[in-house]
Amino acid sequence: MTDRDADAALDRAADEALALFADDRRSSGDRRESHVRRPQRASDVAETVRWNVADWAAADWGGPVPQDAHAADSVSNGASNSSASDSPADGSSKGSSFNDELFNSDPFSEAASADRPAPDDRSRQPDSSPEPNRPPEPNQTTEPDQPADVPNEAPEARAHATPWRAARTAAARAAQPLPSVVRPLGEALGQTLAEPLAALTDLPSFDTSAMDGWAVAGPGPWRLPSKDATPEGTGTSTRTSTGTGTGILAGHAEAAPLSDGDAVRIATGARVPPGATAVLRSEHGKVRGEGRELYASRHITQGQDIRPRGQECRRGDALLPAGALVTPVVLGLAAAAGYDELTVTSRPRVEVLVLGDELLRAGLPHDGRIRDALGPLLGPWLRALGADVVATRHVGDDPEALHTAVSASTADVVVTTGGTAAGPVDHVHPTLRRLGAEQLVDGVQVRPGHPMLLARLAPGRYLVGLPGNPLAAVSGLLTLAEPLLRTLSARPAPPPYRARLTEAVQGHPVDTRLIPVVYQHGDRACPLRFHGPAMLRGIAAADALAVVPPGGADQGAEAEILDLPWTADGIGISADTATGTITGTGGTP
Repeated sequence: MTDRDADAALDRAADEALALFADDRRSSGDRRESHVRRPQRASDVAETVRWNVADWAAADWGGPVPQDAHAADSVSNGASNSSASDSPADGSSKGSSFNDELFNSDPFSEAASADRPAPDDRSRQPDSSPEPNRPPEPNQTTEPDQPADVPNEAPEARAHATPWRAARTAAARAAQPLPSVVRPLGEALGQTLAEPLAALTDLPSFDTSAMDGWAVAGPGPWRLPSKDATPEGTGTSTRTSTGTGTGILAGHAEAAPLSDGDAVRIATGARVPPGATAVLRSEHGKVRGEGRELYASRHITQGQDIRPRGQECRRGDALLPAGALVTPVVLGLAAAAGYDELTVTSRPRVEVLVLGDELLRAGLPHDGRIRDALGPLLGPWLRALGADVVATRHVGDDPEALHTAVSASTADVVVTTGGTAAGPVDHVHPTLRRLGAEQLVDGVQVRPGHPMLLARLAPGRYLVGLPGNPLAAVSGLLTLAEPLLRTLSARPAPPPYRARLTEAVQGHPVDTRLIPVVYQHGDRACPLRFHGPAMLRGIAAADALAVVPPGGADQGAEAEILDLPWTADGIGISADTATGTITGTGGTP
């Protein structure tokens, strides 16, 4: 046997080993790309299999390496793998707790990773028998990370996939803010101010008492009015526990002026009478002399416990700039400053189309059909991003039904789920071509969710195509939908921030990864398990998503953090019957 024949035999052996895993991925309907590492010589065969398994497990499964991976490792070590097969596949004990399952995000054991090179160094490992000028054999490649062909994915998909950060920027720059509208205060929550908020009055608009007590004039002791007398302009008299009788209540007209040495009962928020120099708190005063004399138990100063007119702002002062998010506190400030309605940027109107014949809207999965997880998830999430979700509709795997639904929609943004790859029932791309849409982003270098897309259907109208897997769809929301909706609604971009990872995170060789994390000790992010593209268990317990660059991140490294909308501002999450309509087109319930 010649050297070339020997190399060809080794290639075939490696291909057979790799097929154990590639076939499994294809049979499970995975439409995403794989990166297959080729062996260079006999001693590399088992190690090559091992690294390809590691890449697939870390980048796609979000869980442990299957037993076949340990078998491949045993080829390399020339020893049995009985110790690995004696324990559960995820490396945990049968009695593992909820937290153990959720937080053990490393799919590899300490022993397995001890001699493994860093992710970004694997393709550069030196040959133990250096042959610096050896040319590649005919069946070899000088590029160790060439993507393998995967069924249901267009061969050109990788060529035009957009880097993750560039995709977010493109989505943010794809649109212009919508026109402004005038809304009553009760309908402006979650929108952004289209013009600055200026005070229409002084705040407070008159001198008011900050405490319950007595308005006093000059130094004490002070004379109190008769029990039966009602000072002019004070309205109804009120008897107090001290027996002094009358007082000034909030909401009444200006009271009669106080002369030096006089005092009168006053309630919090009431208008301070002219001549008053301070307010003596109830707990600091004592009434003597048959209820006619007031003494202070401690020294009081000029203006004490009086809120002067204009203390917070003067009429015409700028309170908030245009673009500020209308929160509950902003509504309260606007009301206090004299507003009944606000000029805000319109909410983007969004229609959600959930695609697929296999989706059930009730009951347990059966007969190859699964529950629709995205229909209930997307509406509240999009509302939290400032959108007005006009409808969530189910559309079967029918190109005509999809074309009709997209072309008939009057929403500013149409969000679809599934159908963005190149499978036999993936109709989003053909529909966009048929409508003459402009593709702005077609595939993103991110895991999970790289088949996502963004298109302009017409001036001012857009389509965001999300992958069908739930966590992949969430990735699409944060990558494309959130920046687009932020621009349309004129919301300010949240300031970026980073947190240190409590443990290392395996990276994808080429793509950015988005990993669910929880905060620990305020400034640290702990990666969670169950982050495969079809999984929601991890993100359901998460505070945010960590952005892991290609090649991975070490323990203690800082990672960019993407807050989830309900952990950031929590605006507009609650369901609304007027905007949460769910209808169906095609398929069965």
